[in-house]
Amino acid sequence: MKAIVLKEAGGPEKLIYGEVNTPAPEADEVLVKLKYAAVNRRDLFNTYGVPGVKLPAIPGSDGTGTIVELGENVKDMEVGSNVIINPGVGWGVDDKKPDPNFYLFGLPKQFQNEISKKMYVNGTFAQYMIVPAENLHPKPNYLTWEEAAGLSLAGVTAYRALISKGQVQKGETVLIPGIGSGVALFVLQMCVALGVNVYVTSGNEEKIERAKQLGAAGGVNYRLPGWSRKLREMMGSADLIVDGVAGESFNILLDLVAEGGRVVTYGETNGSVSQFMLSKIFMKNLDVKGTKMGSPREFVKMLEFFETHHIRPIIDRCYQLDQAAEALTYMQEGGNFGKIVLSIPG
Repeated sequence: MKAIVLKEAGGPEKLIYGEVNTPAPEADEVLVKLKYAAVNRRDLFNTYGVPGVKLPAIPGSDGTGTIVELGENVKDMEVGSNVIINPGVGWGVDDKKPDPNFYLFGLPKQFQNEISKKMYVNGTFAQYMIVPAENLHPKPNYLTWEEAAGLSLAGVTAYRALISKGQVQKGETVLIPGIGSGVALFVLQMCVALGVNVYVTSGNEEKIERAKQLGAAGGVNYRLPGWSRKLREMMGSADLIVDGVAGESFNILLDLVAEGGRVVTYGETNGSVSQFMLSKIFMKNLDVKGTKMGSPREFVKMLEFFETHHIRPIIDRCYQLDQAAEALTYMQEGGNFGKIVLSIPG
């Protein structure tokens, strides 16, 4: 089969498109013929080298396709069914936190402790993929193949951040820094569906305007002087901030949260917070929470929520599978507004 393989670290240009053996499903596994895969920021990070990741391996966490073969013991599934992949493996039974051995498809870190179950190293940047049966769900019929491919990882991350952790309520004011990423846009769309007053920031005026077209009440360019003052004049104080940006502006965000408000952080695309202003948290009685991905139960709830409110992933660009390096380079440049997907050859 055709696949994208990372054999050595060094950035997207190290990705190789070529032939690898087509896998065969074992007990409790399913062989999926992929139609589309989505690009996530972790795929970009992994190309530069991550401690504990064993190469060579096939990247990619998100994907959608058709079941072509069932392993032994697989029930309630049929060859020919269209499916979407939950990329999280081994979360466990506690929705509050994953088990220590939880990982994502596509270049997972090797565990420090031995585990008995098989590790699924290879991901969705390929024509075929082995997936545990429990990680497959029916593809939402209202979504195109491209849209469904871009849903899983960003969708469940957004659902957990906004609803499970953020406990958002109708009528509240929510701030989303750095609008344009898949997660941030899903948070925006969910807020609009729930009747939440939502505001955004971006360093790109066009992205702010597009966010307003999707239902944002307003937004400001954080590259301009006095942006936080302008934002406060526009929205007042935020009841909740859902942030995947971090960096030096994180402490400014704490000034924009209402007394007793909440902050949920799920990433740091602008780098770590070098000088964390702890006093802003305890003096304002803030509730600051971290989150990543989501449990299998939250994944199902996310699918139900999106279908109920007819939320469609925004697709920025679609590349061919052999253009994976180009797709990741485009993501690295930061110009995308929505998901970047790869079309898998038949």
